[in-house]
Amino acid sequence: MMSQLPDLVIANGTVVNSFGRQAAHVVVDAGKVTALIDAAEPVPAASRTIDAAGMLVIPGGVDGHCHVAQVTGRFRTLDDYNISSTAALWGGTTTIIDFGIPRDAQETPLDAALNKKRLAAESRCDVALHGSVISWDETVPWQLEQLAAEGIRSVKMYTTNRGSTMADNDTILKVMREMVRLDGLTYIHAEHDAIITDCTEEHAADGLIGIEHLHRTRPELAEEISVKETLAMAEYTGAPVYFVHQSTPGAVDLVSEARTRGMEAYSETCPHYLTLDDTVYGSTFPEWYACCPPMRSAETVAALKERLSAGAIHTVSSDHSCYDLSQKRERTDDIRFMPHGLPGVETRMPVTFTALVTEAGGSVEDFVEVFSAGPARINALPSKGAIVEGFDADLVIFDPAAQRTVDGGALHMGTDFSPFEGETLNGWPAVVVSAGRVVLDTEGFHDPGPVGRFVARNGFTEHRDALSVPISASV
Repeated sequence: MMSQLPDLVIANGTVVNSFGRQAAHVVVDAGKVTALIDAAEPVPAASRTIDAAGMLVIPGGVDGHCHVAQVTGRFRTLDDYNISSTAALWGGTTTIIDFGIPRDAQETPLDAALNKKRLAAESRCDVALHGSVISWDETVPWQLEQLAAEGIRSVKMYTTNRGSTMADNDTILKVMREMVRLDGLTYIHAEHDAIITDCTEEHAADGLIGIEHLHRTRPELAEEISVKETLAMAEYTGAPVYFVHQSTPGAVDLVSEARTRGMEAYSETCPHYLTLDDTVYGSTFPEWYACCPPMRSAETVAALKERLSAGAIHTVSSDHSCYDLSQKRERTDDIRFMPHGLPGVETRMPVTFTALVTEAGGSVEDFVEVFSAGPARINALPSKGAIVEGFDADLVIFDPAAQRTVDGGALHMGTDFSPFEGETLNGWPAVVVSAGRVVLDTEGFHDPGPVGRFVARNGFTEHRDALSVPISASV
C-alpha cells in the first residue's frame, strides 16, 4: 500500500530564518512543516509542488499590533476580520494580534476581549489577542485570570487619552504586578498625558490646532518621559514590558539601557516612523498621516532607522487602523476630534524590507527577525516565526527584487488611501502559504474562507524557557 503524499513541497528555494539560511525543499503536510530536505537531494513527490528556485522562502509574518473593527469614540474602523485578514495575507502576514479594548466604562476588559475573539471567527488568517485595562477595580485580577485561561496573555495600557482609554499610574502598576503573577506581558502606549494635554491646549488657544500642526502638539519629550516613567514601574514590579510604536531614538535607547540592567523590555516601531517625516503635515493631504505619535523630523527618522539596523528595535508592527478619508476629513480643523491611525497591515512587508535591507543595509535574516520571528517569540506564540520541522506551515516565497509602486486604491484593506501612496518599494510576496494552504500565487488570491484559528498564547517566561529550537540568534 502506497503512503499518502504530503500536501505541498516548496522546492529549490533558499529558506531564510532569523538565525540563518539554507537551500532546501520544504515539505508541508496537514498544516505543518514536516521536513526540510537539502536542496541537493531530489525533490520529494507531493500533491502539489511549487518551484522556488532563485527565490527566498521566509516564515509568514506576525503582526503584533493590529486594530480590527476598532471603536474609538464615535468612529469605527471600516474593516472586519474578513477584510483585514485578507489584506494581511496579501502582504505576507499569516498571523495578526488584535486588541480587545473596552469601548466605554460599561464594557469590561474581559467582555471586550471575548467579543473580539467571537468576531475573529471570520478571519482568513490566524489571530491572537491582547487584552486592555483602563481602570482598576477589585474584579480586574479575576478578569485577567480569565483572559490568561483563554490564551490572552498580554494587556495593553495607554498613558494618554484621558477620558477614554488612558490608565492612571496606579492602574498600570497594579496590572503589571498581576501580569507577573500570571506570566504575562504588559503592552504600553507611552506618551505623557499632562505634557500632551498642555501642549495641545496651548496650540488650540493660538488657533494652531488643525492637522497641519499635529506633530507640534505631541513632542518627542512626551514619549520619552513616559517610557522612562513606565520602565521604572516595570523594574519595580519585575514585569516584562513592551512599548508599542516607538517613534524616537531616545525612547529606544531607554529600553536598551533597561535591558542592560537585566530587564525584559522590548521596543516596537512601525513602518511609517521609519520612512515618513513631519514634512508630510505640510503636504497636500496631511490628513493621510493623522496618527499618534505623529511623524517626527527627518533627523529623528534617520536615527530611528539606525537603531533598527543595529538590532535595538525588536519588532516592526503595522498599528493597522482602517479609517477612510471621509472620516479623516470630518475634523481636519481640530486634531482633538479626528480619528487617528493608519492602514498598514498589507504594506508592512515591503516598507520594512525597503527601510531595513534596501536602504539601511540590513540582512534578510534581520528582516525576518523583526517581521516574524521576534513578534512570535516575544508574544509567546507557539509554532510561529520560523521554518522548522513541527512548526505551522506559514510560509512566504519572497522576492527581494520585486519592486512596485504603492497604489492605495488597489490594496485590500477596506479603505481608500495609503500613507505610502506613490512610494516605490522593494520586497513583495510571490506566494503565501497560511496553515499549509496556498492563499496567494501567480494566479491571484484564493480565499480560504473563515479558516483562521484563534492562537492561545503561552506564558511569557514559560515560552522563553521552553524554546527547543534556535528561533533567534539574539533574545
